[in-house]
Amino acid sequence: MTDEALNNAFDEAVELVNNYTDPLPADFLLRLYAYYKIANRNYDNPGSRKPLINAFKANALFQARNISEREAKEKYVRLVHAHLKDK
Repeated sequence: MTDEALNNAFDEAVELVNNYTDPLPADFLLRLYAYYKIANRNYDNPGSRKPLINAFKANALFQARNISEREAKEKYVRLVHAHLKDK
């Protein structure tokens, strides 16, 4: 997949998630969070007001720390398509 095609697929997947209104499992959202942050080179600390949520987000980022930006986009797109595309 070309970089342009991947970027378009990633943007479409992000839009799909942002427009999705049903509840989603926390582990799914945490993986998406980590992939999104890495794909966008945003390595800022989690900004939740709740320390427990920050800990879960930091752990998700830690678990995904060794993947590239491209791989993060690919994983994000695959995860969204596997779980939300048919819903």
